[in-house]
Amino acid sequence: MGVVWHTQGSGKSLTMAFYAGRIIREPAMENPTVVVLTDRNDLDDQLFGTFSRCQDLLRQPPVQAESRVHLRELLSVAAGGVVFTTLHKFFPEEKGDRHPTLSDRRNIVVIADEAHRSQYDFIDGYARHMRDALPNASFIGFTGTPIELADANTRAVFGDYISVYDIQRAVQDGATVPIYYESRLAKLALDEAERPKIDPEFEEATEGEEVERKEKLKTKWAQLEAVVGAAKRLELVAKDIVAHFERRQEALDGKAMVVGMSRRICVELYREIVKLRPDWDGADDEHGSLKVVMTGSASDPADWQPHIRNKPRREALANRFRDPADPFKLVIVRDMWLTGFDAPCLHTMYIDKPMRGHGLMQAIARVNRVFKDKPGGLVVDYLGLAQELKAALATYTESGGTGRTALDQDEAVALMLEKYEVCCGLFHGFDWAKWTTGTPQERLSLLPPAQ
Repeated sequence: MGVVWHTQGSGKSLTMAFYAGRIIREPAMENPTVVVLTDRNDLDDQLFGTFSRCQDLLRQPPVQAESRVHLRELLSVAAGGVVFTTLHKFFPEEKGDRHPTLSDRRNIVVIADEAHRSQYDFIDGYARHMRDALPNASFIGFTGTPIELADANTRAVFGDYISVYDIQRAVQDGATVPIYYESRLAKLALDEAERPKIDPEFEEATEGEEVERKEKLKTKWAQLEAVVGAAKRLELVAKDIVAHFERRQEALDGKAMVVGMSRRICVELYREIVKLRPDWDGADDEHGSLKVVMTGSASDPADWQPHIRNKPRREALANRFRDPADPFKLVIVRDMWLTGFDAPCLHTMYIDKPMRGHGLMQAIARVNRVFKDKPGGLVVDYLGLAQELKAALATYTESGGTGRTALDQDEAVALMLEKYEVCCGLFHGFDWAKWTTGTPQERLSLLPPAQ
């Protein structure tokens, strides 16, 4: 049917529910079945929660498929239904077999969130199995990061754009805030040989999981991880993050996220930050200003275990982080919370991981949520990702988007100076020198005449 391009963080899930409601209410569809498709369990849960609050629009309660067997039961109905499932539930009984047809009805509409990556494998992948299961279904792709590459073209899979709600429009409407970019690579004073070089194939090769540690020693990934995670460098990065974040907090109350390259680096960066700020550490999930959020297993090193939590514990931390009044202010992640995670009070992201393309675009969109008087989100780059960001933006604008995702820090400073001059003009002839040099009482006494 086509692609709906909707900017990250500007009500995409509600827009999906609106489209589903329109489809269900269309008489020509003859009581259709709507299948809402994601490629991750956490996104499935998040969208299901949104749709569950929109039952009046959908005229029926949505149902979440709990297993492959349950999914097949839900799709065997003669009409109707709003079914939530992950792409991975479309898999044949035996590897290599074709998926059996679950329904040949033509009034089934699949709404695919994050319509890229896993949606392109038509030879022997989940996308192929899904189309074998629903051969006559129509497909709508929702994405905040359209991809236009020879081997992964969103429109080639789903059709042309139905609707485009891009970054510039979202900012103009007040649905999102602008994102500012700051590079701090040069300020770490590393030798040129110590500065990490990004392997263009790194993100695709490692997305979703890490290579086993003994295997990593044989890869380029291991060489890059060793440089990025060197003790001297992590000490410098930790000091810079602490100083930078505390300055940010003085100007704008909120929260920050640090994106590390590996779980090892995340844990060691946590240790370095705690050395500098012991009071940020917390003995349990209910206390502390700093946390690492990652997955793992009992086979991981013993010193990693305090940071490895099951899903309910991770969700409890997510709720703490979303609460602007909670003292949990700084989180370190590798992959968790980089997509489908909304925390409006998050205003700063420190990136110390090679990222590119849609992964980079999705990650930085974590800081563009509207919150109180938050003027914008800030992306702080420790790896020199400016070229990767420009390349991602080039793909974005070639796909039909307008405006820039990130604004340079120099532009932000120029805007601040402009506003400062306006304020100085308003107080022309008024002596406010005591505001910066006087006692608290003298500063307080300035307020009535200034007003």
